[in-house]
Amino acid sequence: MSKSQSIWVSRPLFPEVLASLAQYVDVHVETSEHKHTPEELREKLAEVDGAIIGLSDRIDDKVIAGNRRLRAIANLAVGYNNLDLPALTKAGILATNTPDVLNETTADYAWALLLAAARRVSSAERWLRAGEWRGGMRFDDWLGVDVHGKTLGILGMGRIGQAIARRAYGFGMPVLYHNRSRLPEAIERECRAEWVEKTALLKRADHLILVLPYNAQNHHAIGAPELALMKPTAVLVNIARGGIVDDAALAVALREGRVAAAGLDVFEGEPAVNPALRELNNAVLSPHIASASADTRRAMAQLAADNLLAALGYGPSAGHPPSLLNPEARARHDVET
Repeated sequence: MSKSQSIWVSRPLFPEVLASLAQYVDVHVETSEHKHTPEELREKLAEVDGAIIGLSDRIDDKVIAGNRRLRAIANLAVGYNNLDLPALTKAGILATNTPDVLNETTADYAWALLLAAARRVSSAERWLRAGEWRGGMRFDDWLGVDVHGKTLGILGMGRIGQAIARRAYGFGMPVLYHNRSRLPEAIERECRAEWVEKTALLKRADHLILVLPYNAQNHHAIGAPELALMKPTAVLVNIARGGIVDDAALAVALREGRVAAAGLDVFEGEPAVNPALRELNNAVLSPHIASASADTRRAMAQLAADNLLAALGYGPSAGHPPSLLNPEARARHDVET
């Protein structure tokens, strides 16, 4: 039976999550992954009351221009630089994201990248798979850099950064961090972390993990000048967003040995990756999968579904989406409850 409202899901999703949506609304879901053009997005969104979208779906004023039906957008991610929030707010369209449910899984992956890059896991595995071990190896082959006991630097100390810091205790690592504002003393004690200026962080950290949101101010927060301050034995890990690091400058620093190694899960212009990075044995590269555990991706999808249903006036949180990004949009387009 047709429901009074309908939604569009821009990518395949877990069947149980789709079933939870279908209890309340008509669900139209894409059956394959692909990047949607602005024209496709405009057409899809014009026909529905709400949508669940991914980071590759850019929703701006042109996409929603003239749309009088759309009431809510649920972003299937923590970051939301793909959303033009002022345009959505002006149009009275509620926007949500999926924070917190991926904190611990993403923190795990930051450590996976750090350890893999520091200990040269990827390049050693490629060497082994190529059959190069047949000739044996020297005692000083495949020397990496230690992680335990070294100083960990974290740039961006939100919940994911704090989860990363808590794990450092098991490695016996002092933790330095930099935020625009210092954390409450109780959180610093819990994380065993010391606030320092950004320049001091870059100079003192043996290993640096980036957990910044992407915005205009953070574009190329790590570029050639910042890389020049880092230790030549340092490892840089980026699990935040592409564009925070100047990938071209990082490739030069890695090639010239001015930074020991890097572990990168995000890239400028992804899915494109700077060719210079792909050529480097001291760069561990992965395709934006820091949150990709089955449990966490399912939790993200369910939170996106819960957000959308609540924004449309359904479910236990009707009228009050759990992670609303633009509450001021209510004044222009009140949610029916």
